[in-house]
Amino acid sequence: MKDIFIAKHLSIFIGATILSVQNSYLCNRMSLHQYPSTLLENAVQEFSKLPGIGRKTALRLVLYLLRQDVDDVEAFGNAVVSLKKEVKYCRICHNISDTEVCHICNNLSRDGSIICVVENIKDVMAVENTQQFGGLYHVLGGIISPMDGIGPNDLEIESLVERVKAGNIREIILALSTTMEGDTTNFYIFRKLASYDVKITTIARGVSIGDELEYADEITLGRSILNRTNFTDSFKIN
Repeated sequence: MKDIFIAKHLSIFIGATILSVQNSYLCNRMSLHQYPSTLLENAVQEFSKLPGIGRKTALRLVLYLLRQDVDDVEAFGNAVVSLKKEVKYCRICHNISDTEVCHICNNLSRDGSIICVVENIKDVMAVENTQQFGGLYHVLGGIISPMDGIGPNDLEIESLVERVKAGNIREIILALSTTMEGDTTNFYIFRKLASYDVKITTIARGVSIGDELEYADEITLGRSILNRTNFTDSFKIN
């Protein structure tokens, strides 16, 4: 009985190994653009447009979807299409939302006098995960980067100025990535808000220089929010 048991599992192992080798061989051949189907090639081409997805990874994803039930694949496709067609951006902070005003801006328990300025939705999620901030947000939609052709007019900076101009804002926290582009954007915003009676702070440098906010761990980011400093103390103005 023991020999039969061993032989059975050995057979399963060998079969799985052969299948794995066959799939690897198929992926390697197809990655050289030898696709057996135009539909397959088109699907791989679309997946490979996603950031961080090469053609080999795209092929694996497409082959995975081919093995799934039609209902599951349709649900996947419908979720992506619905996201693009129906998602909204909060008219106040520009965060992604299902309604015209996001649930954070609608939350009366949050401190509406403090605004945390971030680059994108991922940074909102990163700060929220720290559970150390109870104010509101303002999503710029990027940072100033001349190399990438992104200038101040491409960002939601004027709408931030309008929020401050409307009053009731006592502090602006600049929580952008600690990169040259992030610091440039911080300085630009500081100059735009210099004439208003509002305190401007920046996150403490517990986040390493050159790091993007989304990659900071929650404890470090949380402490950076709590230990924020006046912007003029972190950037010498000549």
